[in-house]
Amino acid sequence: MQTTQTPSKTTASPPPNIASTPISIPDHKQLPETDGTFVKNFQEHPQSIVLTSSITPVLEKLHPDGRYCIGQDSGIYWRLMEPPEKGAEAPDWFYVPNVSPLLDGEYRRSYVLWKEFVAPLIAIEFVSGNGDEERDTTPPSETDKAGKFWVYEQAIRIPFYAIFDAWRDSLEVYHLVDGRYIKVQPNDRGHFAIAPMGVELGLKLENGVSWLRWWDESGNLLLTGDERATQAEAIADQQRAIADQQRAIADQASLAQQQAEAIADQERQQKEKLASYLRSIGVDPDAI
Repeated sequence: MQTTQTPSKTTASPPPNIASTPISIPDHKQLPETDGTFVKNFQEHPQSIVLTSSITPVLEKLHPDGRYCIGQDSGIYWRLMEPPEKGAEAPDWFYVPNVSPLLDGEYRRSYVLWKEFVAPLIAIEFVSGNGDEERDTTPPSETDKAGKFWVYEQAIRIPFYAIFDAWRDSLEVYHLVDGRYIKVQPNDRGHFAIAPMGVELGLKLENGVSWLRWWDESGNLLLTGDERATQAEAIADQQRAIADQQRAIADQASLAQQQAEAIADQERQQKEKLASYLRSIGVDPDAI
């Protein structure tokens, strides 16, 4: 005899209260610090150091409170995507004004726009291929990452974007005007003015290699820390040489004075001896 069992009723759990569920947005500690790519050539790292070292005194004057950031091949997260790297770009060099370099008591691992809301003032890319990657204006899609040029212009909206091609000795600078990048024309010195920083950007040929360098608005090259130290040492050497020369002149003058005094003393002794002789023979030397 078969028996039929009546299915037991199950009580459905109530839906979660979506309004009360906190939304977790990742920050600089939770997002990847690298996308696994590597520096393309051996000039990129020292080039970044040259840019940072030479501009630091200028930025310290602009920001006496120390609130500014410099990124060197560091990620800028501009959009939440999966994987996270698709929503980030890593300029070879960039500067953000009025933002502390520290976050939560430690140096930033990346720059996350939805935590800051302050865009970099300038981003610089070093061309490693033919330059197509740095000039890519492709907008993002569901599957493809957006081009760098599009991201900097349309998403992050960085006021100044520079593309440096050391292999072809070329530099392009773009300025964001009314939401679009306009190519900046160089001045009479061949430099590009970055007015908010009070500096110019240009190329300097050293030992047959083009380097991206800063100048002030008067056209004076901004020196790196090593160059400033070398210059200070050269000035110190020059000052020591001048001091040594002044001491030599003083010693020479003192010797000449001593010689003059010796000659005068010798003449005096000779006169006294002559006067004594004249008196001994009955002649008044004062009457002569």
